[in-house]
Amino acid sequence: MSQRSKLTATVTAVAFVLAGQAASADMVTSIGQGEGEVSIVAWPGYIERGESDPAYDWVTGFEKETGCKVTVKTAGSSDEMVSLMNAGGFDLVTASGDASLRLIAGKTVQEINISLIKDWSKIDPNLQSAVWHTVGGKHYGVPWQWGANVLMYNADVFENAPQSWSVVFEEQMLPDGKSNKGRVQAYYGPIYVADAALYLKTNNPSLGITDPYALTKPQFDAAIDLLRQQRKIVNKYWGDAAAQVDDFTSEGVVASTSWPYQVNTLRDAGKIKIGSTIPKEGATGWADTTMMHAQAPHPNCAYMWLNHSLSNNAQAGTAAWFGSVPAVPAACQDPILTEQGCKTNGIQNFKRIYFWKTPVRDCGGGRECVSYRDWVAAYQAVQSGS
Repeated sequence: MSQRSKLTATVTAVAFVLAGQAASADMVTSIGQGEGEVSIVAWPGYIERGESDPAYDWVTGFEKETGCKVTVKTAGSSDEMVSLMNAGGFDLVTASGDASLRLIAGKTVQEINISLIKDWSKIDPNLQSAVWHTVGGKHYGVPWQWGANVLMYNADVFENAPQSWSVVFEEQMLPDGKSNKGRVQAYYGPIYVADAALYLKTNNPSLGITDPYALTKPQFDAAIDLLRQQRKIVNKYWGDAAAQVDDFTSEGVVASTSWPYQVNTLRDAGKIKIGSTIPKEGATGWADTTMMHAQAPHPNCAYMWLNHSLSNNAQAGTAAWFGSVPAVPAACQDPILTEQGCKTNGIQNFKRIYFWKTPVRDCGGGRECVSYRDWVAAYQAVQSGS
């Protein structure tokens, strides 16, 4: 069964539950005069206006064309995005799969009228009706970018790419003859429990893990035990992309789960030699969707941005800058990205990625799994050493 089929089967039960809870805001039927601004909650590096590099700007042209000034609030985790959107005042959010269903269930976001999205047909068919933004046949967002949580490593320490996530989970000697203790990092968000579960899926098959986001109590306990073991060797838990760049540059960190954004940033800086890989166990990852707040203060500008988000300028620019894969495959033809750029960013790895999604108690097939609330409590306890 393909990774997409597994994900669909697991989320089906969740979708039926959410269908009755979905956001009730009236769907927009036409795009009117812009309100002069649009506010977006986004991951770092997702909304660039040329300030970091003049070659990467998919905001300025949009503002001139529409008269909608773009303001951005960056967030370091899906939990932060959910909290910001629940507080209100924002129009859009670039939500990952571990946030999107929560936003739909909480009636925080509204259904998108795809007839108003002129380039909808250009979206990768794998993403058009993806289960992390489509509930009961209704679309609650426009696909944006996707990619893997890669294993980033110092290529002066690892002459060859590490073949397993064991380098960040288990104490061991590295190729430079030194221990990995105090030289590796882990992601601070509770969704990282899935990374431990994915590692155990291959390395402890007796647990019977098939989906790292749908864990029975024994499977979950095994993942938490591994994370407790990992705590003894981690330098720190990272949640800020810029801080992780500094940690690799000057704090002696040599291996960690990371985003392509940090990989690209470190390579561009040229201070240390950086590599990235997807080890044999596969990787978790993110398929992000631009979702619209149920009470968006600037709905017309928001729809204008949703349309702009599928343009080659935005799709290819973001993918080239962040290291992600565009939701519109045609963007791979853009000179700023190219087919080779899409290959470098992992377009061929779609079936190797276990995309983020919110763990729920009813995980299908009559099974009872550990819900996200318990993931949060357990992982906080791991980090605090309790």
